[in-house]
Amino acid sequence: MPMLKEEDVYRIGRLGKPHGVKGEISMQVDDDVFDRTDSDFLILRIDGILVPFYMEEYRFKTDTTALVKFEDVDSVERARELTNSDVFFLRSMAEGQDDDYTWEFFVGFTLTDASSGKEVGRIDAVDDSTQNVLFCLEDGTMIPAADELVADIDHENRIISMHLPEGILGLT
Repeated sequence: MPMLKEEDVYRIGRLGKPHGVKGEISMQVDDDVFDRTDSDFLILRIDGILVPFYMEEYRFKTDTTALVKFEDVDSVERARELTNSDVFFLRSMAEGQDDDYTWEFFVGFTLTDASSGKEVGRIDAVDDSTQNVLFCLEDGTMIPAADELVADIDHENRIISMHLPEGILGLT
């Protein structure tokens, strides 16, 4: 597998504590795309590098928590080294799952205004800390991330076109 870049992946969760003594680890899941596709690996950021970790097995404990057993992670100590690692998934493997994307998938996409066609900015992060999810653009602008505002998604060119509420671009 070639070296992975940030734009190749999107965050789907975070690893928690080891579970049991055989290397199983809990994972808080924001997007269960790995369960809906044929992926046999997840990607973790280890020392700043995106590294694929192959799964031996996984099972869901709740709707938002899974227990994962990675290959070559066979002890509590080894699992503990992975605690608090962000978990990522390949964008290319998620494509075609249109109805099931999480907002986090669109980090790195360029946002355009559907009515004018003008580029608004690049999505740098997603703020889901409140009930109203927001796209955070590189310039600090925040745009509501809502299904009803999305006009079009161009996966190939990584552009999301949105019907922006009037006056939103004047807010800071």
